[in-house]
Amino acid sequence: MIPIQPDNSSQELASSPRDIQHYMRPGTLQLGSLPPLSLYVHLPWCLKKCPYCDFNSHEMRSAELPEQRYIDALMADLEAALPLIWGRSVQTVFMGGGTPSLFSPQAIDQLLAGIRARVRLAPNAEITLEANPGTFEKDRFRAYRGAGVTRLSVGVQSFNDDFLRALGRVHDRGQAIAAVEEAALAFDTFNLDLMYALPGQTLEQLRADVSTALALAPRHLSIYHLTIEPNTYFAKFPPAAVEDDLAADMLDLITDLTGTAGLQRYEVSAYALPGHASVHNMNYWQFGDYLGLGAGAHSKISFAHRVVRQVRARSPELYMTQALAGQCVVQDVDVKRSELPFEFMLNALRLAGGFDVGLFAERTGMPLSALQAGLNQAQTQGLLTVDGSHVQPSVRGFDFLNDLQALFLPAAR
Repeated sequence: MIPIQPDNSSQELASSPRDIQHYMRPGTLQLGSLPPLSLYVHLPWCLKKCPYCDFNSHEMRSAELPEQRYIDALMADLEAALPLIWGRSVQTVFMGGGTPSLFSPQAIDQLLAGIRARVRLAPNAEITLEANPGTFEKDRFRAYRGAGVTRLSVGVQSFNDDFLRALGRVHDRGQAIAAVEEAALAFDTFNLDLMYALPGQTLEQLRADVSTALALAPRHLSIYHLTIEPNTYFAKFPPAAVEDDLAADMLDLITDLTGTAGLQRYEVSAYALPGHASVHNMNYWQFGDYLGLGAGAHSKISFAHRVVRQVRARSPELYMTQALAGQCVVQDVDVKRSELPFEFMLNALRLAGGFDVGLFAERTGMPLSALQAGLNQAQTQGLLTVDGSHVQPSVRGFDFLNDLQALFLPAAR
């Protein structure tokens, strides 16, 4: 769960940088307090672009990475953004991509040291690094731990070599197992990512994948339905789709197997042992703030009277040039008051446990009445329950999450 989205907008510089007084001026919102703040760092290079991937990633061999220049650009980017988050503590750091594990442990150590020198990290801050088994080598994960990473997220996707080839992954089953075993030795908490509803996949093949994953004792398991995204290779040359009924049976099987292993489904695609949920991702789903650094990174930052979204330049080369010149933000807009209820619910309804209604006012500065029509309609359709001050998706609402979220679109109210 990362704040990088397809961006088809112009990559020209924003017309002029907005100074801090612009963000602090009176507006239509009234936030009593600011939400928790996370830091997202995008490292955009991969060994190979996967055919299903719509993230801002670019192929490059590890030996050719401009590590130092990119880290210098990230630090310049962070320094330019400091006035927007001055005095706020950073609760989590997430290094996503791309394939961040292409960067050497020494580079990650330098990156984290630079972050610590410029912002106040919370005690015991969760610091996550995404890793690809195709970049795995013995003791590399331990070196990341020594650099300050506290949580690894290993993108396995499948333990079946045929499916790995179909997905364009650069690793095989053996490398995946070795990488996860090493992660388990090096980290107290680690994530394992899988995909399901793969082309031609059967229930038994999925059972084998999930059983292999669970046998490796991950503290956290993310399992995503393969989705055909625009502007990807699979969008141009779509593979055979899994029928909806089979996909539903697959999800039931995943829920049964993970439940038996003691992992709780706390978000639509996330399962974890107690105490091992992703703090960083929970902040997204609870409509917290995040400062995004790096090529194409998105930010959401709250102020007393507004919520602001920013986007950095998408091209890595352009990003480095602009960041080192002190201005890499290409979009900087206030979220419209009319759009905030949907943005909040788009995230919060992904949580199995739901949310307390007070969180909506706290994170948006708007009254609960802004949600009331959608809440009433969703209850009538059996998609969620309201128990006193608590809102929670029903089992049916979780199964038809897109329909539930759509009830809070501005045009739907």
